[in-house]
Amino acid sequence: MNRTALLCALGLAAAVVFPLMVPNYLVNIGMLVFFVAFLGQSWNISGGFAGQTSFGHAAFFGVGAYTSTILHVSHGWNPWLAWPAAMAAGGLVGGVIAFLSFRAGLRGSYFALITLAFAEVFRILANSVGFTRGGLGMLIKADQRAANFQFRDPLWFYYLALTLCLLSIAVAWHLTRSRFGARLIAIRENEDAARALGIDVFAEKVKVLVLSGAMCAAGGTFYAQRYLYIDPNIAFGIDKSVEMLLVTMVG
Repeated sequence: MNRTALLCALGLAAAVVFPLMVPNYLVNIGMLVFFVAFLGQSWNISGGFAGQTSFGHAAFFGVGAYTSTILHVSHGWNPWLAWPAAMAAGGLVGGVIAFLSFRAGLRGSYFALITLAFAEVFRILANSVGFTRGGLGMLIKADQRAANFQFRDPLWFYYLALTLCLLSIAVAWHLTRSRFGARLIAIRENEDAARALGIDVFAEKVKVLVLSGAMCAAGGTFYAQRYLYIDPNIAFGIDKSVEMLLVTMVG
């Protein structure tokens, strides 16, 4: 085992035993650390690898949170089953935003601003339509059973956040070693040169935003089930987008 693998193994072991040795408030802090790291990695998939800087990833987070919550609260879906549906909705929204933006030839700061505009549009819609209960928000009934995606012990939310974080790292690691990832990096460095090399720049950028949107939507569902309440400002607020940017860029 090389040094890097050993350090990773030791770090993972420390993360696994940490909640068993500390009080609950530190477990909650640890959960938030891994959860925010997951959100940052979901932004990094499109913003870091492909260079598509987004100021509106809250749109995907909110769509995921509202999709799973509406399916659970209003239509009786089990939240575990609503989770992949929320990811699909986030991916779909990512694909639509990417298609409209990139078809119009938006790049750089123009793309960043249009994503911010989409997030704001979703916030206004969530405040206005009846099935989201407007500004009152949506409350999820407390039913603390694992089968209902709720846990009495915060330990389990910690481990779930850790799992999400590890999965997002695995996705990023795979991209660094895949042809898809190589195409994204080429696009990030120089779109015109990548196009000249035969890369379908439009299709690759749409695909990466679908992936990024689905991952971010998964975070929205996790948040909703952890705190049992969402409203338009929580789900689509600019602070969520800024949080993802800061975690990735500062990290």
